[in-house]
Formats: sequence, structure tokens, C-alpha cells
Amino acid sequence: MSGNALITRALLLPSLVTGLSAPEWDLLVRQGRRANLLARLAHRIVEQQLMDRVPPRPRSHLLSALRMADRQSSAMRWEVECILRALAGVDERVILLKGAAYLLSDLPTAKGRTFADVDILVPKQRIAEVESQLMLHGWQGTHHDDYDQHYYRQWMHEIPPMRHVKRGTSIDVHHTVLPESARLKINTALLFQSAIAVPGHGRLYVLAPVDMVLHSATHLFHEGTLDNGLRDLFDLDCLLRHFGAIPDFWEQLVPRAAELGMRRPLYYALRYCSKILNTPIPVEVINELEPGKPAPIISSMMDFCYQRALIPQHHSCSTKGSRLATTFLYIRSHWLRMPFPLLVQHLLRKAMRNSTARAWETLFTPAPEKPEP
Repeated sequence: MSGNALITRALLLPSLVTGLSAPEWDLLVRQGRRANLLARLAHRIVEQQLMDRVPPRPRSHLLSALRMADRQSSAMRWEVECILRALAGVDERVILLKGAAYLLSDLPTAKGRTFADVDILVPKQRIAEVESQLMLHGWQGTHHDDYDQHYYRQWMHEIPPMRHVKRGTSIDVHHTVLPESARLKINTALLFQSAIAVPGHGRLYVLAPVDMVLHSATHLFHEGTLDNGLRDLFDLDCLLRHFGAIPDFWEQLVPRAAELGMRRPLYYALRYCSKILNTPIPVEVINELEPGKPAPIISSMMDFCYQRALIPQHHSCSTKGSRLATTFLYIRSHWLRMPFPLLVQHLLRKAMRNSTARAWETLFTPAPEKPEP
């Protein structure tokens, strides 16, 4: 097993926490916070009936994280209801993605999970109508710069994120799951066709189990900043363990990945879930993905990078080559997201804007006063 971070080991084997010293508990709590996994660990400890064996001070941190996650879950359910009311006049299904989908589907991976925003998927031809209705109900767009607006609306898989003026909550409105300029072309229409209704929530849907796993894999392994990478890998692990008990799930997974255009992300998801989290994956499924796997040198490079990036962003977890790995994956994500000419133009534009911002900040930041002699 790879993945030597203490939080990883504790989540995989909760009974480990009963033998931790005070300094180890301090490290575990810090790693858990940085990885957004502390509440998930607390849930696992409660589930294993081990909380009484946790010392008082770390127990207070765990219970606090669990209460915060419970409050976020309640707030997320309310936010989804507000979104549905805002979109009541739009005659279209609303598909929840990622964390909100796990929560509204009552999946095990939602237990102790924290949430940042709501992600929804709607057909591209209804984007303008959906955006207009959300604005009428208090959501405002972000990224007001002309270039950002053009970039999102011309090339991306979503409109600029929207934030509610009163609640401060955010929503990402997607029309597909990867940027339209991306090298990987996703058959989004098939996702809509197989979506499953959420009981008791009108026009609210989530992706089918196989599609939910494939979307989670594609999102994680096209991401450039992996601050929540380990959390997202645990999401995948939990989804695979849960859905793996459904008849025909494993038989459908690889053919569906090929149908949707997601074979390579699935390969990486299964590889690193297995290597880092010991996720049980049938050998036949691994063998089925063999024909399309990367060349050996690419596989070695990706192992080097992901085994250093899918960790808590805490100094205790950094190893030799960690910065190189995260930098490479950041560049790779942009390379996968857009063709080279557009990539050069985009990065130059961002570099110029950042330089200008720093120059203005320097110009208007008062110089520190000299101490009196």
C-alpha cells in the first residue's frame, strides 16, 4: 500500500487511532483539516464505536468537525431546494453533480463530507434561461473581466460561477463535464439519457451509478490543483466499494467508459484507488483496461506525480519531488484542457494580468516606517 499519510492510514484502519500518542494526534488532526477529511475520520471512528477511546482534546476536534459537516449537509439540502424553486419555470431536468449528488442520493461517501458549492448539469441550449432565472432569484455572476467571460462562455464546460447575494452560497452551472476545448471529448448526451430521478424532488436527477464513478474519475484526473485530491480519491474509493455490490456494475464500467470517452480517467482512478487506498477491484476489470493503458514511461511518470500529489497539503506529507509533481500535473491539466495555441494565449494573458496586479499592489502599498534612532 502506498499513501503513508497518517490521515490515510487512520481512515483505512480506524482502530489505529486507539494507540496514538499526543503528538501523533496533533499531526492527525492537522493533516485531516488540510485534506478536508477530519469529519470523515470522525464519522468512521463513530461508526466503529471508537470515540470513547479517543483522548478528550482530539475528541473535541473530531466532534466539532462532525457537527460542522452535519450543518453543511443541512445547508446543502436547503440550497438545493432554493435552486429548484428558482428554476421552477424552466422546463428541464436539473442533474446534481459531485458532493450535492452524493448527499441527495444518501450515499455513504456523503457521511462526514464537507461541501463548498453546488454543481448542476443542464443542457447547453438551456444555459441562458437557467442563468437568467438564477439571477432573478438572487444569484450573481463572478469573473466580470471581459476576457474571463469570453473564456468561460466560448471554451469552458460551465458558465462563470454564481454567488447568492444574501446567503453567499455558490453554484456552478455546467453543460458538460470537461471544457469543450479539451482533448478528451465526452458524450454528454448519454449522461442525460441515463440520469436517475431523486425521489421526492421533482425534476432533480443524479447521474447513474456507473456514470457517477466515471464523472468523479474524470474530474479528479483532469484537475490541476489537487488541494482536495485525497478527499476526491476517497470519494471514488467509497463509490466503488458501494456500487461494486450492485449486480453488473463491474461488467458495465469499462464498456460505459469507452462509450462516454472516459477510458483513460477510469484507468487512473482504478490504478490509484488500488495503489493508495487498497480499493478492491476485480482483476477482470483491470485486464479489460490494459489495451488502452499509457506507455510504460508515461505510467512511471504518472505514478511519480500522483503518489506525491494525492496527499494532504501539509508539510509533514511532502517528499522529495512533491513540488515538481504538483507543477507537472498543473501544466498537464492545462495541456489537456485546451489546444496549444489557445493554451499559450491563455497563460500569457494570465501572466500579464498577474504582473499588472502585483505592480499596482506594490505601488499603493505603503512602505514600512523606519524605526526611530
